[in-house]
Amino acid sequence: MGDAPTHFNITSLPFCLSSPFWFSHPYLQLARQGFNVVLISRTLEKLQAIAAEIEWTIGSTVKIIQADFTKDDIYEYIKEKLKGLEIGILDDIQSLIHCNITSVVKMTQLILKHMQSRQKGLILNISSGVALFPWPLYSTYSASKAFMCTFSKALQAEYKEKGIIIQVLTPYAISTPMTKYLKTNMITKTADEFVKESLNYVTIGDETCGCLTHEILVIDNFSFLEAREDRHAGGPSRD
Repeated sequence: MGDAPTHFNITSLPFCLSSPFWFSHPYLQLARQGFNVVLISRTLEKLQAIAAEIEWTIGSTVKIIQADFTKDDIYEYIKEKLKGLEIGILDDIQSLIHCNITSVVKMTQLILKHMQSRQKGLILNISSGVALFPWPLYSTYSASKAFMCTFSKALQAEYKEKGIIIQVLTPYAISTPMTKYLKTNMITKTADEFVKESLNYVTIGDETCGCLTHEILVIDNFSFLEAREDRHAGGPSRD
């Protein structure tokens, strides 16, 4: 058996550290396999107790960081505390989360109360086709867009009887600066083309791709995924 790994695994501890089940959590299993661990939680005394227990009984190195994940201003502090450790630091995703999640929730809260008093209103949240499937290499972006879908559809269920329409759009390719102005065709729309067509579907449901060709793409993608799952499960196959 080779030398124990010297790199660290980061684990946040949002659960109650006084739980009798804390000693069966994944970070302990990693420590037992020779990994050093970084424990992050807001309760310093319990962090210290767990770290001491792991180091005494297992021998792995434990670094603790006291931080409250309900706060927005903790990440630079955590990043500073992680300096010098052999950890692959994730890219900063805070701005993406603020753009695709925080802003959607806060703006919706601001305007919904006014719409509710008038018993009418329309909220269109622009998500993305990447929200409909897991997208490796774009995991945070697609997950944030999936949040938009779930959030919008849940709100529509709450407010549909109050005269308010809340719809989320999940377009595929649109020629914009973000997509480096993709060449337009039957599938790839200009922003103006997409907006004009999407407004035709405002009343048809709580979620739409916004244009017919993109809806067809979704159907094709779901059909492909279902066929692949059938093959993996040993079910019907087109082969």
